[in-house]
Amino acid sequence: MISKIDSIFIKHNEERICQGDIFRDFEYLEYTPNSKKTGTGTMKIFPYLLILSQDCDLELDCKNRTNSEDNQDKFLFSILACPGYLAEELRKGIHLKEYKLKMQTINTERWNNIKNNQNPRYHFLKGEKTFQIPDLVLDFKHYYAISRDVLYKNFEDCYIGSLNELFREALSQRFAYYLSRIGLPLTNEKKEDI
Repeated sequence: MISKIDSIFIKHNEERICQGDIFRDFEYLEYTPNSKKTGTGTMKIFPYLLILSQDCDLELDCKNRTNSEDNQDKFLFSILACPGYLAEELRKGIHLKEYKLKMQTINTERWNNIKNNQNPRYHFLKGEKTFQIPDLVLDFKHYYAISRDVLYKNFEDCYIGSLNELFREALSQRFAYYLSRIGLPLTNEKKEDI
């Protein structure tokens, strides 16, 4: 049987946020506490942001909010998302320069592993001109739980496309694998091998 999925990206007609949705120029106010009762906000602008929360949870949240008499235990308070960095900027280590963060440059061998999705920390997405999406890299160390209401208020203005089903499943699996890894301590045996 031949797959009917013929592209990485699609544009859905849903009126809700879906797993794999891509937002462009998403503004996010990040709160930094100064004490127990006060803090400051810093506006962050994500050139690209990908939705990671499971689609079944997003769908049930939306359905339960439209039927106010239903049980509200399916409500989401926040949605998991990951910034999509411009691939060449990430490779050069300049993708977070506006936050005054010095990041590593990536040599050709490591870059090839990232582009082939063989490095568990990163997920590479080949760009698509039709959707005006450049080559992007997600760094699984950088993810956010963003208020559901904030995302919905920006949905119409920022939504540009979505990952097709199989591609969002692959992304979800890789993200879950990265988060579930276990760092094992070096034992005496292993120290001798080094």
